[in-house]
Amino acid sequence: MISTISILGSTGSIGTQALDVISKLNIKVIALTAHSNIKLLEQQIRKFNPQLAVVFDEKKAKQLCDNIKDTNTKVLSGMEGLIEAATQEDCDLVLNALVGMVGLKPTLSAIKAKKDVALANKETLVAGGSLVMDAVKRNCVKLYPVDSEHSAIFQCLQGAPDNKSLKKIILTASGGPFFGKTKKELRNVTKAQALNHPNWSMGAKITIDSATMMNKGLEIIEAYWLFNVPVENIDVVIHRESIIHSLIMYNDNSVIAQLGVPDMRIPIQYAITYPNRFKSPVKELDLADVGMMTFAKPDEKTFRCLSACKKALKIGKTAPAIVNGANEAANQLFRDDKITFLQIGELVEKSVENVKIVEPKTLDDVLKADLLAREFVINSINM
Repeated sequence: MISTISILGSTGSIGTQALDVISKLNIKVIALTAHSNIKLLEQQIRKFNPQLAVVFDEKKAKQLCDNIKDTNTKVLSGMEGLIEAATQEDCDLVLNALVGMVGLKPTLSAIKAKKDVALANKETLVAGGSLVMDAVKRNCVKLYPVDSEHSAIFQCLQGAPDNKSLKKIILTASGGPFFGKTKKELRNVTKAQALNHPNWSMGAKITIDSATMMNKGLEIIEAYWLFNVPVENIDVVIHRESIIHSLIMYNDNSVIAQLGVPDMRIPIQYAITYPNRFKSPVKELDLADVGMMTFAKPDEKTFRCLSACKKALKIGKTAPAIVNGANEAANQLFRDDKITFLQIGELVEKSVENVKIVEPKTLDDVLKADLLAREFVINSINM
C-alpha cells in the first residue's frame, strides 16, 4: 500500500471524503490544493501537516500564507502550484479531485513524473484521453478510477483474466432530480431544483451535470479510454436507488455487478489502497432495507447531453473536448442564471456541430478545442 499522497482539490466533495478515508489509514499527506476555500484548507493543513499547499487564486494564496506562518507548509498558487503538487518527489500517489479542465495539465505532469494517479477528474480523460493514455503507457504508471461507476467496473473486472471475454459495460445512472420529466416540465426548472440530487452529495457543477445527464455522457467517454471498450458496447441504465454502481456483461451473457451504499468513500478508499481492501467508515449494505431496485432506459431526446457525448465519442479527435468545454461554459451560465436548464443540452449539442474538429497531436490542440467550444457557447447566447 502507498505511504504518501498528494490531493488536488482537497476542499471539494471528493477531497474532503478522501481525507476522511486517509485519516483512518497510515498515509502521509504530502500536498493539498484548493481553488479559493482557504478557511477549510487551513484547517486541513493544521490537521495533516503537508509539505505543500496550493491555492489557485493568487490573492487567496497570499492570505493563506499569512494565516499559516506558524506552520512548516509552503504555499504556492496557480497552475504552476498545481503542477508542483502533482509532481512532489516523495509522493507515491496523486489523487486528482479537481473539477473541470484545470485537472488535465496536473494529471499529465504527474504521469510524466512517473506518479500513479487516482483519477476523479472526468475532464482529464474526456478531453485528453489519447494523450493521457499514451503517457500512462510510456511512463509505466497506474491510473485508478475514483468515480463510483468506473470503480465498480474496475472492481468487477478483477475477476476477468483479460478483456477478451468482456461483452458489454453497463453504467448505472441515478437519473438526477428530474428523472421522468418532460421537456415541457423542465422548461422553467430552477437552479435550486437542479442542485437537489436525490442520492449523492457532490459539488455544484457535478450535481448540475447529473441533472442534465451530462455526467453519464462524460462517463461513457471515460469508460472508453479506461477499459478499451467501443461506444457501441457501453450501455446506460437508470437505477434510481444508486445501490448497483455499474455492471459488466461477459460473452456468455453472465452479468457481474458491484453494489454498496451510495457513499464515495468506498471507491476512494479502493483507489488509494488497491489491490488491498481495508475496513471503511461506510456502513454495510442491507438489501432487506433496500427492499427493491428499479431500472429504466434513459430519455436521450429530453436529456440531450447524453446523446451529444455519444456522438462526440464516435467522431473522435477533439469532439469530446468540444462537448466538454461547451458543457463547462453552459453549466456555469445556468448556475449564473443566464440561461435556462434546457439550453445546456442545446448548446452542448450544437457545439459539436459548429466548432472545428481536429486531430489532437498536442495538449495545446486540446486546450484550443476547449477554448473554441467555450467561445461558441458565450457567443451563442449573446447573439
